[in-house]
Amino acid sequence: QVQLVESGGGLVQAGGSLKLSCAASGRSFSPYGWFRQAPGKEREFVSAISGSGSSTYYADSVKGRFTTSRDNVKNTVYLQMNSLKPKDTAVYYCATGSHWSSNPRSAADYDYWGRGTQVTVSS
Repeated sequence: QVQLVESGGGLVQAGGSLKLSCAASGRSFSPYGWFRQAPGKEREFVSAISGSGSSTYYADSVKGRFTTSRDNVKNTVYLQMNSLKPKDTAVYYCATGSHWSSNPRSAADYDYWGRGTQVTVSS
């Protein structure tokens, strides 16, 4: 049974930082993705990291501000978010897939999802 638990969300002022964590059990060395969903909007891709951590992808909207990393000993994936903007406000989800996809931005390639953590950025 694969379980993902996100943590680290909260309320922060614009320009601030947060670091999200995704603790996983039941699967190791698999690729992970971070997605987010704002109220009234569709879920969107944020970032992805390969099983080894050697490959990462970012949405253009977060490139240069967000960094994803992983600790395979702790089986935990992280999303460091800097220079946060009000438009980053959303519920953030981590997800894992069974293999590194040719299109890691696609939600369809991830088969297990966490329940999400709320990130709110005030102006």
